[in-house]
Amino acid sequence: METPVNIIVGSHVWIEDSSVCWIDGNVSKINGQDAEIETTNGKKVVAKLPKIFPKDMEAPAGGVDDMTKLSYLHEPGVLQNLKIRYELNEIYTYTGNILIAINPFQRLPHIYDLHMMQQYKGAPLGELSPHVFAVADVAYRAMIHEGKSNSILVSGESGAGKTETTKMLMRYLAFLGGRAVTEGRTVEQQVLESNPVLEAFGNAKTVRNNNSSRFGKFVEIQFDKSGRISGAAIRTYLLERSRVCQINDPERNYHCFYLLCAAPQEEIEKYKLGHPKTFHYLNQSKCYELTDISDSREYLATRRAMDIVGISQKEQEAIFRVVAAILHIGNIDFAKGKEIDSSIPKDDKSKFHLKTTAELLMCNADGLLDTLCKRVMITPEEVIKRSLDPQSAAISRDGFAKIIYSRLFDWLVNKINNSIGQDSNSKSLIGHVFKMEQEEYTKEQIDWSYIEFVDNKDVLDLIEKKPGGIIALLDEACMFPKSTHETFANKLYQTFKNHKRFIKPKLSRTDFTISHYAGEVLYQSDHFLDKNKDYVVPEHQDLLGSSKCPFVAGLFPPLPEETSKSSKFSSIGSRFKLQLQQLMETLNSTEPHYIRCVKPNHVLKPAIFENVNIMQQLRCGGVLEAIRISCAGYPTRKPFFEFINRFTLLAPEVTEADEDEKTVCKKILENMGLKGYQIGKTKVFLRAGQMAELDARRAQVLSNAAKTIQRRIRTHHARKHYLALRKKTVYVQSLWRGRLACKLYENMRREDAVVKIQKTVRRYEARKAYNKLQASVLALQTASRAIASFKEFIFRKRNKASIIIQARWRCHIAASYYKRLKKGSIVTQCRWRGRLARRELRKLKMAARDTGALKELKDKLEKRVEELTWRLQLEKSLRTNLEESKAQEISKLQNSLQEVQSKADETNAMLIKERENSKKLIEETPPVIKETQVIVEDTQKIESLTVEVESLKNSLESERHKSDDLERKYNEAQAYGEDRSKKLEDTEKKVRQLQESLTRLEEKITNLESENQVLRQQAVSMAPTKFLSGRSRSIMQRVDSGHIGVEARIPLDMHSTSMSHRESSEIDDKPQRSLNEKQQENQELLIRCIAQPLGFAGNRPIAACIIYKWLLHWRSFEVERTSIFDRIIQTIGHAIESQDNNDVLAYWLSNASTLLLLLQRTLKASGAAGMAPQRRRSSSGTLFGRMTNSFRGAPPGVNISIINGSMNGGVDTLRQVEAKYPALLFKQQLTAYVEKIYGMIRDNLKKEISPLLGLCIQAPRTSRASLVKGASRSVASTEAQKALIAHWQGIVKSLGIFLKTLKENHVPPFLVRKVFTQIFSFINVQLFNSLLLRRECCSFSNGEFVKAGLAELENWSFNATDEYAGSAWDELKHIRQAIGFLVIHQKPKKTLNEISHDLCPVLSIQQLYRISTMYWDDKYGTHSVSPDVISNMRVLMTEDSNNAVSNSFLLDDDSSIPFSVDDISKSMEQIDISDVEPPALIRDNFGFSFLMPTSDGQLPLQH
Repeated sequence: METPVNIIVGSHVWIEDSSVCWIDGNVSKINGQDAEIETTNGKKVVAKLPKIFPKDMEAPAGGVDDMTKLSYLHEPGVLQNLKIRYELNEIYTYTGNILIAINPFQRLPHIYDLHMMQQYKGAPLGELSPHVFAVADVAYRAMIHEGKSNSILVSGESGAGKTETTKMLMRYLAFLGGRAVTEGRTVEQQVLESNPVLEAFGNAKTVRNNNSSRFGKFVEIQFDKSGRISGAAIRTYLLERSRVCQINDPERNYHCFYLLCAAPQEEIEKYKLGHPKTFHYLNQSKCYELTDISDSREYLATRRAMDIVGISQKEQEAIFRVVAAILHIGNIDFAKGKEIDSSIPKDDKSKFHLKTTAELLMCNADGLLDTLCKRVMITPEEVIKRSLDPQSAAISRDGFAKIIYSRLFDWLVNKINNSIGQDSNSKSLIGHVFKMEQEEYTKEQIDWSYIEFVDNKDVLDLIEKKPGGIIALLDEACMFPKSTHETFANKLYQTFKNHKRFIKPKLSRTDFTISHYAGEVLYQSDHFLDKNKDYVVPEHQDLLGSSKCPFVAGLFPPLPEETSKSSKFSSIGSRFKLQLQQLMETLNSTEPHYIRCVKPNHVLKPAIFENVNIMQQLRCGGVLEAIRISCAGYPTRKPFFEFINRFTLLAPEVTEADEDEKTVCKKILENMGLKGYQIGKTKVFLRAGQMAELDARRAQVLSNAAKTIQRRIRTHHARKHYLALRKKTVYVQSLWRGRLACKLYENMRREDAVVKIQKTVRRYEARKAYNKLQASVLALQTASRAIASFKEFIFRKRNKASIIIQARWRCHIAASYYKRLKKGSIVTQCRWRGRLARRELRKLKMAARDTGALKELKDKLEKRVEELTWRLQLEKSLRTNLEESKAQEISKLQNSLQEVQSKADETNAMLIKERENSKKLIEETPPVIKETQVIVEDTQKIESLTVEVESLKNSLESERHKSDDLERKYNEAQAYGEDRSKKLEDTEKKVRQLQESLTRLEEKITNLESENQVLRQQAVSMAPTKFLSGRSRSIMQRVDSGHIGVEARIPLDMHSTSMSHRESSEIDDKPQRSLNEKQQENQELLIRCIAQPLGFAGNRPIAACIIYKWLLHWRSFEVERTSIFDRIIQTIGHAIESQDNNDVLAYWLSNASTLLLLLQRTLKASGAAGMAPQRRRSSSGTLFGRMTNSFRGAPPGVNISIINGSMNGGVDTLRQVEAKYPALLFKQQLTAYVEKIYGMIRDNLKKEISPLLGLCIQAPRTSRASLVKGASRSVASTEAQKALIAHWQGIVKSLGIFLKTLKENHVPPFLVRKVFTQIFSFINVQLFNSLLLRRECCSFSNGEFVKAGLAELENWSFNATDEYAGSAWDELKHIRQAIGFLVIHQKPKKTLNEISHDLCPVLSIQQLYRISTMYWDDKYGTHSVSPDVISNMRVLMTEDSNNAVSNSFLLDDDSSIPFSVDDISKSMEQIDISDVEPPALIRDNFGFSFLMPTSDGQLPLQH
């Protein structure tokens, strides 16, 4: 890391700091090898130049996603990059092939959801932002394509997030691996659900982590040949058994103990449990609960997870019974017994727990006590049973609990593995850790030599080498009963006193230190011997093996005879060493991938980044060693275009020549005089320190340019200051001159004001005298005019009254005459109509004289008609009289009210006129000569006028009283009239009921006539002697003679249920079968016809119109059973089987939507649709029955003109048909097909444009050299832009072809708009998500290219018009605003309010935050938004951190159906299908003649 760099005064550098590890500053002075640095915290520090590292001032504001891309690859650069990304919630960063994952200590669901998985599926490593999914995807793809086994090593200290990272890896592999099902449960479910089980029994709270795994775990997920998960295996290593019996505050024991104590009450009572503080194994720490964690809910979740991984309920009960027994074991305390060195239960509490333990383990209580308090020693002579003292008994008790828990945990692991199942077909291959580094050198054809790696073999030998390693010495010490941790430590001191990796502390007799490659680690050997012993006490084995519980006995199976006789020692260290060797063999046979988890702080809280802690983890995890290896080669690698963009100003002349980028880079480096660099195919490789030297020279060039600019600016400022001073001087002079002029003006203004005041006062006095005189004159005029007006009022009032009386009398005479004349006319009309009706009745009687049953019925009907006619006349007369009386009463009241109102109006008019006359009289009065006399006369006149006014007021008051009385009488009359109106309405209702009854009778008569007509049709089509009885022949004879003349020439079936039983029994079944066969032939012909492409008549699909006409003509909507609907649906289904033919899909979308529109506007649900099948069968279901029913009056909801073929109007002119169940089901199926075809068309277009979208989001890289003035460069740039626009134009071309197809097939514009709206939404989602996931896309030049492409889409939307494009362009609002943000200038000057409300109102804070931090300007070198804006965004994001939806910055594609049947119906216009010509296949068929339009728009009748 100590590399000489070009450090000069003014350089920005990093220096070591004890508090924050590294701190940045500015070099202020250099003296030899010493440099004085002003740090950012205000201190001045002196440091050696080799210990100083340059700081990259042009590093991206959001950091880099791969630290090998850093310009300066050193410790402070790495630490700063991680810190910047962590503050942006970017917790993943690459370091070559190592993924660094920093624990955020908060939920970030938006980066782990299903949409994010889909984004990383199949994406090359490095194309998207760093993620654990990317590592898992690379491993999976390598396994699938290369057939190699892969391994992902997740490392880190406790609390770094290894467990959560492993969960995410398994989730993603399960997402990729598909659905291989084992015994009804998916393998991935079992693998993922095994985590809660293993966490419950193998995880615990420690000082550093609330969910620390206290065992090592290796999860092997196996796949079959097709890439689906076929099996899995979980291997565990070195469970911390001592935690069962001993914990420290504030840690906790294993989670399962606390979960069981929080179980439902019935289970707690069954296991005789209580609060955790009542158990010795749990109350050694005061921590019983975890923050934000409910043990009761976790208990239920664990039970559910056990169900999924295949643990039965019986086994679960046994497991928790064992867990409860362990808790009770810990509460058994011992006291001294009666014998020497013996022990017994201390008190009744201990005896209770002893008894409970025996019950739970289903063993003998006395035997359990002997097992805990005694030991059996076998000698050649005899078997000796030795008692244990209380302390030894407590040790035996703890060992008993530990071995039970250890066996239980091993059983769980084996059970999970057996339940999931394993796949033995596995082969493996491995590559070196730093293989990618060397591969890149080879790929770029760079000469490289072998890099020396740190050899850690001496440390490994120190620990595990036989026979002199630490583990071997520990096993040896455990074999001797008298060995202690002190003797073991002394043995280590003597054996390794000269070993360079082994260090003996000066102040301790039992501790020792091992110097690992990452640093020194202190080990305390206390309890090493106890923890290393791994054997089962024979008494424990015998007791538990004989348990009556099969589960407990299964945990301790009987040992083989040769094993029981063998006394070979077993230890934890040797067992773990064996497991580790097996693990290394597995890893060495796989392709490794590395994830290093880092814990950012010790307080386990978010947004806290402890530099010293993280740097230590990076050193211990080998991350910095990987950086050291990179620095030993070529740590700085820059693509040609980036190198030219950054350093072209060092040699601007080389860009003027027409040369390629590689040559330009080479010339720049040659001009700088650098040695040892390498130039590859696409990148420049620089040695350590060369980047700093180039930056230093670049900074010098920029400094000189800045000085020139400063000199010019200062000159400009001085000139600007002089001009401003001169301008201000002139302004002050003009201000003083203006002030003098103002004083002179003020004096002149005051003089003028005095003159105006005098004039105004004199005018006021004169005006006042004039007004007084005028008021007197007006009073006299008013009085005289009032007298004249009153006289005129009296005269006109009398004259008007006489005229009104005359008018009323003449009106009364005329009304009386009119009523008499009207009454006579009505009587005459009624008698004449009755005479005509009787004549018609006599004719009908004569026609039906030979029909006995009809005659009797018609007589009754005649009497009923006469009776109803009489009642109708009576009601009409009553109604006429009532209306006349009501009209007379109302007219009287209205006349009275009008008279009163006219009198009041006349009085007011006379008063007004009197006042006007008085005014005129006063005005015409001559001037007053005798002043005193005039005053007296005027006073007298005023008094007389006052008296007259008072009398007029009294008259007016009396008139008002009269008016009130009349108004009251009018209200009473109106109330009476309303009462009479109600009675009249009741009478009208009765009349309507009678009319309805009469109508029904008329319908019955019509039905009888229809039956006669049916019989006549039968007579025409059949031999009279064979098919007709004598009675029918007589009827037909009368029909032929013209007595029954009904116009109905409609095809009839021979199965009418309306015929009487007596008549139907006389008809043969042969015509019925022939007509049914004819109907079936017509159906077959219809299906064969619509299966062919029939085209369109104008904009109307012919197939839909024909189907609708056929169904309507044969009344298929009203039958209970029919197969025609299923045949039509099957035809449509067969036609759209080929999903790739958009022309066929568009054709059927047009037909299906049109037919659905016709059904929507015609059909309505009937009550019979929900009837039971028994009732439906009673209805007429044959063709003849349906056609016969059509003649019995107007059927419910259908116009009779339809039956006769009248369709000259639109569909809306038809009344609705009451549809039965098959018709309603057909409508639902048709709706489903419309939605299905719509979705197929939309998805086809998505598939076509998806490959193009991936090429449109990122512009081709254009170097700075290609941007200088030059013909060839300009041409190349233009061609690159044309190439990009070609991709966009490909999308536009696809959209145009689809639009043309939809137009040619006359798809409703409403559906076309919906298609393109969803397509544009899909484009918006794909482009926007790619922009947020790929930093190289968030550049200024890329924004310009995408903006040009969006302009192509906007132009297409404009040309497509709103009729077909609709609001599709608005769906691109996210990508439009994001691109708009990328291409705006002066981003640092924009405030958060301007960005979020003016520039990008649609984007969320999370999306703006990500774009702002990923933005980089590859064209002008500008910066993103200001740090204050970034800080404000971070605050807002923290406030919304609990909202999972708001945290998600990616968009989801909406694939739902965005319309309903009602939407289609409302959006489409009326369709006139009357003039649609049938196709040639059915045009000449007699059975389809009803489809032929006539000249007057009527469909022809079928004979």
